[in-house]
Amino acid sequence: MPDALAVQTLHIDRFREWTVRGSQRRRDAVAVAAGSVSVLAFAPIFAAPVLFVTLAIFIWLIDVSPTPRAAARSGWWFGFGYFFFNLFWLGEAFLVEADKFAVLLPFAVTLLPAGMALFWALAAAAARRFWLSGLARVFVFAIALSAAEWLRGHVLSGLPWNVIGYALTAPLVLMQGAALVGAYGLTAIAIVVFSAPLVILADAKRAAGWARVTAVFAISGLPVALLALYGAWRLSETPADVSGVRLRIVQPSVLQTQKWKPEYQAQIFDDHLTLSVTDPGGKRDGMAGITHLIWPEAAMPFLPLEHPEALQAIAAILPDGTTLLTGALRREATDPAGVPLPLDQHRIYNGMLVLNDRADLIATYDKIHLVPFGEYLPVEPLLTALGLKKLTHGQGSFTAGPTPRPILQIAGLPPVIALVCYEVLFPGAIVQGEQRPGVMVNVTNDGWFGNSSGPRQHFHQSRVRAVEEGVPLIRAANNGISAVVDRYGRVRHQLGMDERGVIDSPLPGGAAPTMYARYGDLLLALILAAYSLLAARLKTREQSLPNFPASSSDTRAEG
Repeated sequence: MPDALAVQTLHIDRFREWTVRGSQRRRDAVAVAAGSVSVLAFAPIFAAPVLFVTLAIFIWLIDVSPTPRAAARSGWWFGFGYFFFNLFWLGEAFLVEADKFAVLLPFAVTLLPAGMALFWALAAAAARRFWLSGLARVFVFAIALSAAEWLRGHVLSGLPWNVIGYALTAPLVLMQGAALVGAYGLTAIAIVVFSAPLVILADAKRAAGWARVTAVFAISGLPVALLALYGAWRLSETPADVSGVRLRIVQPSVLQTQKWKPEYQAQIFDDHLTLSVTDPGGKRDGMAGITHLIWPEAAMPFLPLEHPEALQAIAAILPDGTTLLTGALRREATDPAGVPLPLDQHRIYNGMLVLNDRADLIATYDKIHLVPFGEYLPVEPLLTALGLKKLTHGQGSFTAGPTPRPILQIAGLPPVIALVCYEVLFPGAIVQGEQRPGVMVNVTNDGWFGNSSGPRQHFHQSRVRAVEEGVPLIRAANNGISAVVDRYGRVRHQLGMDERGVIDSPLPGGAAPTMYARYGDLLLALILAAYSLLAARLKTREQSLPNFPASSSDTRAEG
């Protein structure tokens, strides 16, 4: 065994030297390639073991960076590859109205990854500033990159798409760790778990074989084993259903190219009505036994509250006691005192309307976390003067709803948190008040992004919110993926991409607040504090950094 380990260590050491040798430009290429391959760790592929290699390469690239500036360069290239392949599907939205927006596609699919890569450049520079030798540098790296991942989920409205912790959310048994520490806490754990093994094996030339195996297991194997045991314990329970609730979720799969064209409006609305009174087997049942009907984001391609004939049609299909929860646009044309406003001062909201069986409005939710450039233009007067428009239908920006996000009280349901589209992405920001919800209802329109990885990743991340909060998730999508998810992230029912139909389901029950629901990202802070102590402890025991070959000319240029 020791001989075999010695051979493997030699191979790993040679691989390490290969990744960092040569010019700075060559190392840039290695960085962007490693970042790109890292995307395989997430939905829909879930090949998390690639991170054992790619995150170790990230550390080795920082090792040979003589200055924080040089490390930032490697971190940026790594991040650019990571975010480019994580977010390439955004380009699909620019092809929906290609005559207007296709010219912007190259900028959209490169500038956003370039901007987000700045967070990883910052992480690499900060890590290099406090770099230590041996295993201690793994913890320094984890602190810096975990902090950067938290920052990109919060700075400038945030976009925590595929933070590294999602690599530890498949299979389902590992996803349960989100109930303890959330996606950001799992990120801190994942960085150490995946980066440490090759770093340990490459560094430990003089250590005994069993010492290396023990170190790898203690740093990487043991945390995963403990998460799996915890997950198995949680999944041993199946939550009971909420009494008296029968849901019907409609997924119409409307083509985004048709969605807002006037000639299709009546057809799209009629399609929602027809699907609503049809069971999953395709039989007309008039919604017999259905207590709550859910339509997706902006289900009606018009302002429904301003179309009495549409409300009458909805009332005609709803049985007594049945409630409709629908994604919808609405307009406010008066000020708080009821005085009419000029047309250019009208406020348009994207949110959810709740209608009773007479189509009376009984509750509203207005989206509070709008998508930059999709639903509003930052510094709108300037960008509008330059000829830019938001991607979504209508003139001008949407208006954000009031915060904190309200809890909706809907007859027959436990307290409801409504989430529109990507609002479901934000760990720790779902519940914003004191009252705890009993169900999350997420309405979305992923039809913008075609049959790509984007909708699949969106759905997976929404499942993690259910685990974090210990609350079931009801998801209605225009085109994939609609589902009923219990508080453990188990998918009870699902309609996939390009499927047209309905889901009938009871509502799974909720539970007491999880540890993450109680303490939020304080748990991430505690993990990073523990890493700091470990790094300080190891600092007194480690030898100097390995002497890696590097191109002296390019290295000096970076200094």
